[in-house]
Amino acid sequence: MMAMTRTMRPIVVALLAIGLLAACATAGEAAPTESGTGPAEATCPDGLPTLTACYRGRSEEGAFYWIAIPAGWNGTLVVHAHGGPRTQPPAQDDPIEDLQRFAVTVREGYAWAGSTYRRGGYGVRMAAEDTDVLRTIFRDRFGKPRRTFLHGQSWGGNVAAKAAELYAIAADGSNNYDGVMLTAGVTSGGTRAYAFRADLRAVYQFYCRNHPRPDERQYPAWQGLPADETMTRAELSARVDACTGVGLKASERTPRQASNLRNILGVTGIDEQQLVAHMAWATILFQDIVHRRLGGLNPFSNAGVDYAGSDDDVALNAGVERFSADPMAVARLSYDADLSGMIVVPTVTIHAKYDPTVFVSVDHVYRQTVAAAGRSDLLVQTFTDESEHSKLSNSEYAALLESLSIWIDTSKRPSPDDIATQCEQYVMRYEEPCLFDADFVPPATGASVNP
Repeated sequence: MMAMTRTMRPIVVALLAIGLLAACATAGEAAPTESGTGPAEATCPDGLPTLTACYRGRSEEGAFYWIAIPAGWNGTLVVHAHGGPRTQPPAQDDPIEDLQRFAVTVREGYAWAGSTYRRGGYGVRMAAEDTDVLRTIFRDRFGKPRRTFLHGQSWGGNVAAKAAELYAIAADGSNNYDGVMLTAGVTSGGTRAYAFRADLRAVYQFYCRNHPRPDERQYPAWQGLPADETMTRAELSARVDACTGVGLKASERTPRQASNLRNILGVTGIDEQQLVAHMAWATILFQDIVHRRLGGLNPFSNAGVDYAGSDDDVALNAGVERFSADPMAVARLSYDADLSGMIVVPTVTIHAKYDPTVFVSVDHVYRQTVAAAGRSDLLVQTFTDESEHSKLSNSEYAALLESLSIWIDTSKRPSPDDIATQCEQYVMRYEEPCLFDADFVPPATGASVNP
């Protein structure tokens, strides 16, 4: 379990007019693009069933997309929201990776549609709009599906959950989406999802003092990087390796490196193999969030945080950098990325208990959010004995899709046990196990759960 405890993390949301919030959160979202292109036939990537028809194009907003329709299409479309955020500019074939990763969708007879977002970087409402635009592109070209599901993976879980809140019901009262599936989703919302990485930057700098180095321009950890600086993943990895030896075998680390690594991991609860990845998010993504989306304002706070799990917690808490969130930054981030819990269609989730990237405690937050909105009857959460983030068992995905379809057909809400039982029929087909733990309850706080 995570050793660090938060005795206080105030989330201060300024009471501002909705019009002002909307203007702040969406400023700069629209980017000039070339004219959109409708779905054009394309050669399907490897891993899809034979006779699948594939198409690709670009929305008028600038998002590239791919569509796959199996020969025996069951009439249901799955609109996919990808994870990230990816900070590089999007490219036409970016969705192929997601299509191949979730090819089980097409193998089970569902049509699949997934897009990039119009630009790289953070922006949940922007990404939600681009996702829903793809739904309309599919409808205009191929007709309205019998049923439409919304699927979000990782950060795309935040995007899909937001899109469901914004677009699930059409203006005439009909359903744009009939069900939602969130896999390893960042369902805690923007103001909570990245707090542990702000903690990581502060704790890392206490021990390492090389991000920034003493002879470099100094800046607060919450910025990620100054607006006008760049740092590659390799350059960041070199700094982390120099301080912690995380890229070396344990026997090759110096005593100082071993001590630094032990303390950083002990306090933050982050897995050793994921340290550089989390540092990259807390560097490059933080720079994007702070400077490009929030006008340089700080949305993070570690005021009042009691760090624990180091060799000397007293020294750590006395010397670690402290910072407090700007209320306007929190309000803007909340408007863009937090969730209301007002779900209106059946929603199923799956999360590996030992996910090292998006910690399973986010599901506790989402469960509470939905319950506070009085919508728990439309949410079923499932958990598995896996330690992966990006890809779980295909048998489990197939079971979720089937269970969601049955729920909609029968109006009978499945239990986690029902979904686990449903999964067993797919084990022989995919030669991948069903690892559901129907009794697991996600922890309220903490980083990774230890196997």
